Amino acid sequence: MLADHQKEGQVPAISAVALRKSFAQLVAVDQLSLEVYPGEIFGLVGPDGAGKSTSLRMLATIMDPDSGSATIAGCSTATEAAAVKDHLAYMSQRFGLYVDLTVGENISFYADLYGMSRKGRQQRIEELLDFSNMRPFIHRPAGKLSGGMKQKLQLVCALIHTPKVLLLDEPTNGVDPVSRRDFWRILNRLREDGVAVLVTTAYLDEAERCDRVGLLDQGRLLATGAPGEIKKMMEGLILAIRSGEARQLVGLLAGLPISKSVNLFGDTVHLVCQEVQVAEVEVRRILAKENIAVEQIREIQPSLEDVFVSILGKKNKETDEKQAETVFSAALTKNEGFAVEVEHLTRRFGTFIAVDDVSFRVKKGEIFGFLGPNGAGKSTTIRMLCGLLRPSAGSGTVGGHDINREAERIKLNIGYMSQKFSLYEDLTVEENIDFYGGIYGLKGERLAERKKWALKMAGLDDHEKSITAILSGGWKQRLALACAILHEPPIIFLDEPTSGVDPLSRRRFWDLISNMAEQGITVFVTTHYMEEAEYCDRIALIYNGTMIASGSPMELKTTFMNDEIIDLRCPSPQSLIKPLKELPQVRDVALFGSGLHIVTADSDSAMQAIHSLLLAKDIRDVSMEIILPNMEDVFISLIEEVDRSIKEKKSGEAGRL
Repeated sequence: MLADHQKEGQVPAISAVALRKSFAQLVAVDQLSLEVYPGEIFGLVGPDGAGKSTSLRMLATIMDPDSGSATIAGCSTATEAAAVKDHLAYMSQRFGLYVDLTVGENISFYADLYGMSRKGRQQRIEELLDFSNMRPFIHRPAGKLSGGMKQKLQLVCALIHTPKVLLLDEPTNGVDPVSRRDFWRILNRLREDGVAVLVTTAYLDEAERCDRVGLLDQGRLLATGAPGEIKKMMEGLILAIRSGEARQLVGLLAGLPISKSVNLFGDTVHLVCQEVQVAEVEVRRILAKENIAVEQIREIQPSLEDVFVSILGKKNKETDEKQAETVFSAALTKNEGFAVEVEHLTRRFGTFIAVDDVSFRVKKGEIFGFLGPNGAGKSTTIRMLCGLLRPSAGSGTVGGHDINREAERIKLNIGYMSQKFSLYEDLTVEENIDFYGGIYGLKGERLAERKKWALKMAGLDDHEKSITAILSGGWKQRLALACAILHEPPIIFLDEPTSGVDPLSRRRFWDLISNMAEQGITVFVTTHYMEEAEYCDRIALIYNGTMIASGSPMELKTTFMNDEIIDLRCPSPQSLIKPLKELPQVRDVALFGSGLHIVTADSDSAMQAIHSLLLAKDIRDVSMEIILPNMEDVFISLIEEVDRSIKEKKSGEAGRL
């Protein structure tokens, strides 16, 4: 059967036939065959090291395959590379930016590179600046942007011309939820223009928005089809249990006869079972016995992440069991003190205020989540707390040491893992561990003991002589964490530690974080995965350098989220965003997975209006329900509330002039 986007007899814009690529003994891509048609978004998903990036590099003519063939817009990648590049835009994971040029100069450079006329380019530049919210930074050198802002600038440069084929290698890594939503709006517009898009992503909710998805593992395509078809691969039914003690509940349910598998999704446990009714009776019995409060129990349809974890989790079970727990020599005692105290912290860069009068406290032994959009001031705050950057104003202590006067003492008593994992890629695994051990003063038997622990914790017992550059993202991530906590610090700072790694690696990593917190380690973490924010004990939200909210995940969802959320599942949800926003009963609409979250103050009147709109457009096969807000709902709601307030204030000031 032909897909909606594919016309009979239409020539594929991307065609790969039996592509194969090996590196020494490693087969990175094995007999890859796929087709992507004009006006189609095809998502390639898989675990770290599955061969996604290598596949895109071969299609982009950056790398030659060992065997097989491929065409882009009808041109052979082997014999017509120059013609391929005329029809192609490619965005790699590595930044292709010129750090000494400003944002505007980088965009103009890429416009020149693609041969855009100066007369027609300005409207496109204006549109992309608005989409990326990069307009305020147009005169800033690219080298002085945050990691997430560099990612957004590279997106703008890749999209400056409208190609026939767009290859995107995990383009939204390190990009906040608001910007990700805007990015997918641009992708859908490109699809309407007939562009063929092949995108790899670590966000499985993004894969839900693709026309078709390919599941890649160890270089081979395990399955290809529409998201709905891929979901049919799920073995068993899913009972979702939402609770404030979800992580504890996972341990209680795992291994029960009713459980095929048990996985954590934010504040909700997904129990895969054969019979939902039988499983629910058993779950309620356990909840009552353990006196665990529950907000909701219901059967749900599987998401792509459920399928991903179910299929690939089985294949990686043996690896998981080999991974060691995070065991320190002696567990720290959780007490009533504070590990971090900050008052009126401010940091200026010239006239730009990156962090503006921020105050907060972090208790010893808690997981503290620091959230905010790209450029909000998260990394700058962490660098001040770690003694890497002096505050312009304000005060603070970390582990009892003053951030203004005792920066060197702070460095010896904390662990710090940056966005890029802080590893030396040309060193072996063992050499990286030795290097960090030396920095922290470890030597002799003590270093040997900690090295053995680090290799086991990272799952790299048999890879100590491997060059770090060849490791997958998940392995690099765990190695970076092991290096950061070799000296067993009581406080650890993790700056977007899971950016770009696959769902299985993220789950393993958060198990490690929870183990550390249980031993009394204080964990200060930033993340753009809103599901991960649910795992934190408390959360602070920073925007434009200012703290706008703080509290436990439940407090944020109940205190700061007064509106109701309607979850709408329907065909082509992107096409409904604009008409839904025009309804007076609707406050906001956002893409969530394969559906929409509709924000409203009155769900009854909103649902009536939505029903009328769907009838008028003759849209069928629809499901609609009122749901509890999640952290992404809260995040977007608070950010947009601040933006509305700023806009209203400016309008008021303009009106008085």
